[in-house]
Amino acid sequence: MKKIETTAIRAAIRRPVQRLVAISWRDMLLVLLPVLIVTLALGWLAVKLIRPAPPDTVVILSGAEDSSFHNTAKRYAKIIGTHGIQVKVVVTDGSAENLQRLLDRKQVADVGLVQTGLTEAETSQGLNSLGTMYVQPFLVFYRDRKTLDRLTQLRGKRVAIGPDGSGTRLLSLQMLEENDMSGSNTRLLDLDGDDAIAALLEKKADAIFLTGEQVRGRKIRELMRAPGVKLMSLRQADGYLRRLRYLSRLEAPEGSFDLGLNLPPKDTALVGTPVELIAREGLHPAISDLLIAAAREVHGKPGMYRKAGEFPAPTEHEIPISEEARRYYTSGSPFLYKRLPFWLASLVDRILIVVVPLLIVVVPLSRLIAPLYRWRVRSRIYRWYGSLMKIEREMREELTETQLNNIGQHLAEIEASVNSLQPPLAFADQLYVLREHIALVRAQFNAIEKQAA
Repeated sequence: MKKIETTAIRAAIRRPVQRLVAISWRDMLLVLLPVLIVTLALGWLAVKLIRPAPPDTVVILSGAEDSSFHNTAKRYAKIIGTHGIQVKVVVTDGSAENLQRLLDRKQVADVGLVQTGLTEAETSQGLNSLGTMYVQPFLVFYRDRKTLDRLTQLRGKRVAIGPDGSGTRLLSLQMLEENDMSGSNTRLLDLDGDDAIAALLEKKADAIFLTGEQVRGRKIRELMRAPGVKLMSLRQADGYLRRLRYLSRLEAPEGSFDLGLNLPPKDTALVGTPVELIAREGLHPAISDLLIAAAREVHGKPGMYRKAGEFPAPTEHEIPISEEARRYYTSGSPFLYKRLPFWLASLVDRILIVVVPLLIVVVPLSRLIAPLYRWRVRSRIYRWYGSLMKIEREMREELTETQLNNIGQHLAEIEASVNSLQPPLAFADQLYVLREHIALVRAQFNAIEKQAA
């Protein structure tokens, strides 16, 4: 019994070895080599074109210290930071400086908050928009005994329009220009948000123009309560929208700033500028998704100037919306990023980019390996049939002694070559059939040779 078990075990061990021996490794290598070369070439190409890993640091250009822009960027940073990405928020003078830095490749920056109306599509090459994040109001505060409702009523007065590099200043100049107002007929003050507010409170300025890139909403509410300070309701708000088409119409309802003090005392017509998150081309898609997701968390709730779910929105202005942003607004975050931690989803995503194309090509190629292997081994056997058929045709003719000797020599060479063949065991039957056919031709030759003798 033990002897039988031992024999069975040996046979089981011997079987895989026999299979390996039965393979012509030379032929297998010649078949596998092209497949291996194609696979390596595709692998190299995939790695060359593979989407790089998301950066571990993102630089956001914001606005003045403690402004709405700066506060918004910090809220983005806090949300994105939970995914292991370090976010650096850079304080700037506002939209115009942010746009200038993004266009200057020597500056370290990835994205920035920029109000619309600052550039033309031709001058913003290399930039993409991740969408409109919200609309910021353009606020005009003034001191006057009368109620003012038109910018022309500020002609000749001291007006703070914001510092150089700010979107507030550029928008202010555009709106003043529409009223034929400039530094030649009005005293324009280059003051930032805090300094402008201080100048108005200290009666060193008669009016100031403010936006969210300069100050936070808390300071706006404090300014509303200041004695003698009024918020201008723009009677020509709709007219500005026709002239400056990037503007939006907003309204501050009665009491919306302070119900107890009823501020403003009546519905106030305003204009506002959409604020976009502008990125350099080449921003990693995963970072783009994180930024838009953070913006949805920050701006998706209802506010004084927006409805729930209204922002962020894929509204295109001067700078085109990126393809990745369009995809996100249409279908949301990719499946992997919804189900896995950010770092793991990013890793799997990049691996799939390499593996999937390889599978598409390599799997069909692998199915050709067995037929190619069989063809190659059989070709070493079958190629002798052509020589045998040629000899048979020659033997049907009248042969001289020299021709007969040449055929005999050729036939002997065929016999020697075939006898030296060592095909895999699976093809041994075809080798023996070939030998039988050679023997048949040999018998015919011997008969002809005997007759000739």
